[in-house]
Amino acid sequence: MNRKLFVTGTLVTLLGCCAFGPAFGVALNAISNADASAGLKKALDQGIDLAVSKLGVTDGFLKNPKVKIPLPPKLAKAEGLMRTLGMGSQADELVTAMNRAAESAVPESKVLLKQALKQMSLADAKKILTGGDDSATQYFRRVTYAPLQVKFAPIVKRATEKVKLGQAYDQVAKKGVALGLLKPDDASLQSYVTDKTLDGLYLMMAEEERAIRKDPLGQASSLLKKVFGALH
Repeated sequence: MNRKLFVTGTLVTLLGCCAFGPAFGVALNAISNADASAGLKKALDQGIDLAVSKLGVTDGFLKNPKVKIPLPPKLAKAEGLMRTLGMGSQADELVTAMNRAAESAVPESKVLLKQALKQMSLADAKKILTGGDDSATQYFRRVTYAPLQVKFAPIVKRATEKVKLGQAYDQVAKKGVALGLLKPDDASLQSYVTDKTLDGLYLMMAEEERAIRKDPLGQASSLLKKVFGALH
C-alpha cells in the first residue's frame, strides 16, 4: 500500500487505503475531497427525502408489509378471542390509527435527519463509505433516535388516544406493569408505536442506501455516479 495515502488527510485517500486496496485507491484518489464529501452528502440527502416521501403519506405504513405496525404483542395474542367476541372492528381501528400516527410523524423527522447530516464529521464519513450497506443508516439511528422519539411521541399520542381500544390497552398495561406481568416498555401504546415508527423509518432509509451503493451508475446525479462509482 502506498504510504502517501496515509498522509494526505483527505477522505478519499483514507478510503482508498483502509478498505478498497490499491486499485480502488487510485479511482478514489482521482476525486477531489470536496467532490467526495459533496457526493456522500448528496447520496444521504437523497436517501432521507425518498424514505420520508414513501412513508410520510397516507398508507405509507398501513399498506407496506415491511413497516406496517401490527397490534402490540399482548393484544395480538388475544386477537382471535377479540374477534370471536365481536371486537374485530376495534382491533382494525387501532391498527389503522397506529399506522396513521406513524405516517403523520415521519415528515417531522426530516429536519433532524438533515441536521445530523450537516454535523457529520470526517471520521463518520469515513466509516460510512468504508462500512456495510447500511452504515449511513446506523449513523442516523445512533444520533437521531432519541430526539426523534421525543418529537414523535406527542403526534402518536394524539392519534392513539382517540381510539377506545388504545385507551383500554394503556389502562390494562399499566396495571400489568404494577403486577410485574409486563415490562415498562410494553406499558404504553405511545412508546410502542413511536418505536415501531422509527424502526420503519430507518428500515426504509437502509433500503435507499443499499440501492445507491448497489447501482451508483443508475442514480440521476452525476456526482453520485462519480463518487460511488469509484467504489465499484
